[in-house]
Amino acid sequence: MTRFILWTILVSIFLLSPFFGAVTLDINEVFKGSTLHSDIFYNLRLPRLFFAFFAGVILSLSGLLFQTLFRNPLMTPYTLGISSGAVLGAGIAIKLGLIGIVFGISSISIFGFAGAIFTVFLLLYLSRFLKNSHQESLLLLGIALSLFYTSSLMIVFYLGDTIQNDMLLRFTMGSLSIIGWQNPMLFAFISFVLVGCIYIYRYELELLNVSDESSQLKGLDTKKITLLLLVVSSFSIGFLVSISGPIGFIGLVVPHIVTKLYPTTIKKRIIKTAVFGGLFLVMCDTITRVIQTQSELPIGIVTALIGGPFFIYLIISRSSK
Repeated sequence: MTRFILWTILVSIFLLSPFFGAVTLDINEVFKGSTLHSDIFYNLRLPRLFFAFFAGVILSLSGLLFQTLFRNPLMTPYTLGISSGAVLGAGIAIKLGLIGIVFGISSISIFGFAGAIFTVFLLLYLSRFLKNSHQESLLLLGIALSLFYTSSLMIVFYLGDTIQNDMLLRFTMGSLSIIGWQNPMLFAFISFVLVGCIYIYRYELELLNVSDESSQLKGLDTKKITLLLLVVSSFSIGFLVSISGPIGFIGLVVPHIVTKLYPTTIKKRIIKTAVFGGLFLVMCDTITRVIQTQSELPIGIVTALIGGPFFIYLIISRSSK
């Protein structure tokens, strides 16, 4: 019953979400075509709806993947420093005044993606020198890079003026505000690639979730599979963060909620986690548009308000066992 009620609420919000926002839409005007309301609905609200959904798919599946590969329920898709690299790249673009459009893509997004991809390749290069305890060492490398990027970002803040710092601050809070179908279509493709990769290696993930030793006894090249899945997930996260900015806690919270609802094997939770994550982020985005403020509430604030208490609950419940 709890599952049914929860899914009903999320699906209902998904269907009604395009009708919420600063402008109240008239349904009759929406479907007439060539009206202001129809333009808002088809060029702003619907693209944003699907962008939020596929962003939630990427974040939640990446969270499930990271928690499985590292066998750590507190892992998030941002732990390896991908998000921090993207934010630093965006900060450099803002500081240099590169806020134009190149081939239909924001310069800030290009620099953000460059920072994320640089981090991915740097981790791949450094991973060649890791021998024992590969996952743990890779995790420590990611944490070290995150700290370095955060310190570098503080320098950018210090050197920036008020307008630049305000732009960077808003980027770090995350935003799903887009126009048109370019980004939703891109992230739909990325989501399907990510789902496909994880589903192909679903049986290997079951073994990796137990231990590297048991996986190696089954003949798996654990290091190769781990790096492959992490690279695919990191590229997906890099694309997402470069456009929307970092959106926290979705990758942490959603896999645990789905596990609570469906305490089954990982391979049976992949699709459920993807769909639930997409609907969950749509719900959070709808909340940002329902709350009336002088400017739209950043999506990162809403996800943090929901995910923060859950994170505390998760830590306390783990320590009490």
